[in-house]
Amino acid sequence: MVTFLAGGTGTPKLLAGADDVFAPAESTVVANTGDDVELGGHLVCPDLDTVLFLDGGALDSETWWGIADDTAETHDELHRLADAAGLDGGPRYLPADRQTAGRDIARWRRFSGVAEFMHIGDRDRAVHVTRTSLLDEGHTLTEATRTLADAFGLDRTLLPMSDDPVATIVHTPDGPMHFQEWWVGRDGEPAVEDVEFRGSERASATDAVLTALAEPVVIGPSNPVTSIGPMLAVDGVRAALAETPVVAVSPFVEDRVFSGPAADLLAGVGREPSTAGVAECYPFADAFVLDDEDGTDLDRPVVRTDTTLDTDADAARVARAVADALAGVA
Repeated sequence: MVTFLAGGTGTPKLLAGADDVFAPAESTVVANTGDDVELGGHLVCPDLDTVLFLDGGALDSETWWGIADDTAETHDELHRLADAAGLDGGPRYLPADRQTAGRDIARWRRFSGVAEFMHIGDRDRAVHVTRTSLLDEGHTLTEATRTLADAFGLDRTLLPMSDDPVATIVHTPDGPMHFQEWWVGRDGEPAVEDVEFRGSERASATDAVLTALAEPVVIGPSNPVTSIGPMLAVDGVRAALAETPVVAVSPFVEDRVFSGPAADLLAGVGREPSTAGVAECYPFADAFVLDDEDGTDLDRPVVRTDTTLDTDADAARVARAVADALAGVA
């Protein structure tokens, strides 16, 4: 058995070609929920859904989010209505007193659905409606995720990092904003001054997550700040990782990041935007998988390979390197 920590696209791209190395039925994914938002009353869980759609054979592998060939008539109509009514688009937060009202899991990240700032396909939206309805019926996010995983025919176990609300808030010169506003709504602007995992001091890992973290753990090449950071802020996770073999794949080649905002976010929280900075974020990691061209000298064992993840064959190669690294520390 092995457990993957997943957020963004890094770990899912690794999983896309890893089945022959890590059998889905013998692996678990714990997904970040700090990026989740409530949009138009529906809870959207991007990092859970990327794995859900990937393992369910439905993922749009061009964008690495959403469902392939999905229509977007509801999304388009929302924008037409807003334009016709003269309503401003962009991220529209609900009022401050509404941010902690209603279902607890959505705290501090409630957005209006008027001219929704995230592109939601029609089939994708059905997942969010179902998830939110299950929560409103009294199910936990873990239970709702299990139901959706069954509906998509997953062999792999998929778990949210917590059933408690944790919201990733990026602090900027223009004030604090949820990660999705900063990254999706504002294209990663303005500059990052700090990152807060709001609610993490009261959040805890579920028994299912702690059981999964008792197995060897793989941290894929996900963003260490906003994809993995929220998990590390949840009570019980760091302690569990300190007691089990952990292998991490760097999303950098020395100081060059493969994709996404990891460099800006690491610099914003006072870390070096590089493989060395990633290693500082993961003091519990027993070994690393680095690119052949990454000469970073770490104080832990390193397995090197081409860490490009453009194809399933690439992912299989990196997965084999991860298995080799695990064998050396397990």
